[in-house]
Amino acid sequence: MQLDDKAIVQRVKEMVLPIISKMGYKLFDVEFKPERGWVLRIIVDKEGGITVGDCEEVSKRVSALLDVEDIIPVSYMLEVSSPGLTRELTKAEHFSFFKGRLVRVVLREPIQNRRELIGTIEDVKDDVLVLKDKGTEELLHIPLSMIARANLEIEKW
Repeated sequence: MQLDDKAIVQRVKEMVLPIISKMGYKLFDVEFKPERGWVLRIIVDKEGGITVGDCEEVSKRVSALLDVEDIIPVSYMLEVSSPGLTRELTKAEHFSFFKGRLVRVVLREPIQNRRELIGTIEDVKDDVLVLKDKGTEELLHIPLSMIARANLEIEKW
């Protein structure tokens, strides 16, 4: 059976976003992929961070909705989690979600003779990341296509 995993992800996002928003959480991402069986992963966050109890509550409500709607034609495991402290950022929405946070960016090609940057996410517009360099305070405009890898950095107090 051929599954349209992208269509399933989009439909799940549309279905769960109102529920998650009403609960006071933000939807970070939805993933549907084979990992020793199919896994539907819903990643949520909120100001101050997500607890295990938050994930359990989201899981109960989303699971009930998915059981009723029955949009996934195969058996799967539902996981609800937080983005994590050093979450990889892969989409423009991810960078927007973490605006104001510290991030480490590895580039495909150097900018100012540097392939690795650490800075604060200032903005994302038209697939360009605006990063405030931690060392120089300079604003760098980095096309997302130039980013090989980006992860949140743990901010030291």
